[in-house]
Amino acid sequence: MKSKQGYEPIGEEQPLELGGRGESSSHSADNNNNGDATKSTLVMGASALILVTLAFLVGRSTTTNSTPGGEETAILPNLEHVPTRLCEIYPDSHSGGIQMIQTSFAEPSKQWSEVACVHVNRRNLQDKQDGQQQQQEYGTAQINVDFDKVAFPDRQPILGFGGAFTEAAALNFNSLSQQGQDAVIELLFGKTGLGYTLGRTHINSCDFSVESYSHDDTDGDFDLEEFDTEVTHDLESGMVDMMLLAQQSVRDSFPKEVDEYGMRIIASPWSPPSWMKAPTEDDVEGAEHAANMTGSALPVCLRDGVGADSKYAASWALFFDKFITAYANHGVKFYGVTVQNEPEFPAPWDACAYDVSHEGDFVANHLGPQLEKSHPDVKLLFFDHNKDHMVKWAKELLAKDHPASKYIDGTAVHWYAGGMDRLLDGAQGNPNMHRMLSELDIMDVRKDHVLLGSEACHCPTTGYAGGDLSIAWARAMRNVHTMLADLAAGSNGFIEWNLILDSIGGPNHLGNLCDSPVLAVPHRALAAEKDFPAQLGFEHAGHPFGEVHGDKKTREELNAEGSPAKYLDLGVVVQPMYYYVGHITRFVRPGSRAVHGLVGASAGDPEVRTFRPKGQRVAGGGINDLARNGIEVTLWPCEGSTRQEWLLNEQKQLQVFGHDWLGAPTTSCLAKKADKDFDGLLLTTCNITENKSGLFELIPVEGKQSKVHIASSSNKRSCLVVQPLRNNGGAYGARGGAQVNVGSCDHPWAEWGVDSSTGEITSAAFDALGEVCLTTGWPFLQVGAFDISATAAANGVVIVTNEAGEHANYVIKNGYKTVLAASIPPRSIQTITFD
Repeated sequence: MKSKQGYEPIGEEQPLELGGRGESSSHSADNNNNGDATKSTLVMGASALILVTLAFLVGRSTTTNSTPGGEETAILPNLEHVPTRLCEIYPDSHSGGIQMIQTSFAEPSKQWSEVACVHVNRRNLQDKQDGQQQQQEYGTAQINVDFDKVAFPDRQPILGFGGAFTEAAALNFNSLSQQGQDAVIELLFGKTGLGYTLGRTHINSCDFSVESYSHDDTDGDFDLEEFDTEVTHDLESGMVDMMLLAQQSVRDSFPKEVDEYGMRIIASPWSPPSWMKAPTEDDVEGAEHAANMTGSALPVCLRDGVGADSKYAASWALFFDKFITAYANHGVKFYGVTVQNEPEFPAPWDACAYDVSHEGDFVANHLGPQLEKSHPDVKLLFFDHNKDHMVKWAKELLAKDHPASKYIDGTAVHWYAGGMDRLLDGAQGNPNMHRMLSELDIMDVRKDHVLLGSEACHCPTTGYAGGDLSIAWARAMRNVHTMLADLAAGSNGFIEWNLILDSIGGPNHLGNLCDSPVLAVPHRALAAEKDFPAQLGFEHAGHPFGEVHGDKKTREELNAEGSPAKYLDLGVVVQPMYYYVGHITRFVRPGSRAVHGLVGASAGDPEVRTFRPKGQRVAGGGINDLARNGIEVTLWPCEGSTRQEWLLNEQKQLQVFGHDWLGAPTTSCLAKKADKDFDGLLLTTCNITENKSGLFELIPVEGKQSKVHIASSSNKRSCLVVQPLRNNGGAYGARGGAQVNVGSCDHPWAEWGVDSSTGEITSAAFDALGEVCLTTGWPFLQVGAFDISATAAANGVVIVTNEAGEHANYVIKNGYKTVLAASIPPRSIQTITFD
């Protein structure tokens, strides 16, 4: 029986029950379908979300064979005999020192631990490789990097990483002792910590406030004479002081970065004062304005719209001006503002909706001119919502003939998938990031245009509250995947949501509890009195997801799971995502640039894959947790994993199988047509009656042995076709995440190889570079490479992450030269610096 919390740890020694493929369609519909979100379900439906978001299966690779009677048996590949590689460095006269650090699920308490490597004489390397190639049975991924090949040399470099200074963050920060506060500032902004240099805060309240508030509640005060120029609420909550401490820590820790970068904070509004807002559907009939700051009218929240003569829009633009000035007077100078947090969503919390046309008019008529006059150095970022509609908004508002375009300095984007399936957060939209960079070039947008990830978090509640380390680890891996993928696509930075929350992920005055890398648990501090409450007065949510399992663990147990006792003794929980993120933020400093890096296939015998040894036909790597409706189908170098294993079933659907984070079997099928927002094929329900999945036939390509067209059963001239990424894949290159679409069977990229024994579907569209495999989402083994020579003593850094349940062997080549060989354990991350 599942607990109220929804956490159900699965013991590694317990056998896994695999759902039958013949019965999967209805089960998939139950587990994977996304309903349309409504305001009420978003507020009250969090308990339903927990069943799909708060567990992660730690298991081995599986596949199934169907018997004539329809029953299925599991095949579990035994890869325990696959040897791991020692870390070997192959230095030459042009290379300096190479160092590797690692964080691994196998040893969670040894974060950022140094991996011992041995030096191998380069003169003996070729003989050693030749000997291995002749007898090679086990895969070794070829990770190709090129520190001389900068992905976006004409654009701004990486600006940094950070988190949000919300009221919730400030209240939790102030709940700690002075020692605890000092520790948190160093953890987040210090040289020995994450070294954050970006931040975000809210103009007026947000959902992570104790209640709605505004800095001017006087109805009709269009000139804002009653605006609180002291921003007293933000001072008293501790938000301003926390920002000042962060700024000082960055100055002290990174003095060489301060002049050019320093601490950069953006401010985003959730809602104007209610007197500026048009009535919503929840207000009484005939109301002159909204009664509350929560919710929003559509298509625009402001009372008299955003036309040039709108006095409410003009006053709201002035509000930005006064807010920026007030903070500057306290010593916090904002780097930029966004027009509106999540403008497409009339949220049940503090909100103000705009469609693209109305946001453009607000910028062109009011906000742009106001900031240009009063704060010309403050950047204006538009959109500030999810990746699905980013390109659509950019095409309209950044067009040179749009009057708003001249005021816009950048694009802010969130990582959420929308809808109610929180396991899709951070998993959708990367091809749109590449498409966005291409559109910026096509529209000849200024090269200094900033593309910034402005919000990301896991919901609901926290890994500590759930008490299952595997859940927290899955969340950490998702964070790193998205950060690396966004940077490879051209993002200039990544901002987490709340910097610090309490044990359940609050306070949030709408009960929208979420996770953060660091948590305040002052009741666990050694200096805490015996009756110190587990929840403080600002937290009103209680325990909507059941008991806080982390509170039941001893400091020794938590320390062993990777939450160091030295911080717990100060009332601070440091979660796995903190250490995972640190593998990037500590090394990829402001001024760094993404360079080419891609995990290629295993070299040598074409039958050998990274996760599938010679002679093994069963896919490896562990359970596929991306066999899920809504996941984008992409193309990557073949790794022989379950994320690249497909079945053409009896209904002629291309089907994939896996388990969700609770360990429940899932299955999805390839969609029949491209998604309108992501412009490529996604996974969808296999329920044949819903008519969403494609029905395909394999038709041999004339004159080409082993090549087939994957044609639509209803239209034999329509086939699956490779769709390259628009900016040639950014730092990954052409083979790093190309999409799949439906097009003409006559296209040369409509030719595929299908191996029914391994489940692999391959394409030679990028033949000169190597074949690629049809992939659910992204491969288990990923890499990010960066030129850090402008910011550090080292020349470059490579980050390798393995989401698989099995280890992976690899070699790194810089250009054509092998520089390192190593192995990465299951569910681990490594950072390698090259001097």
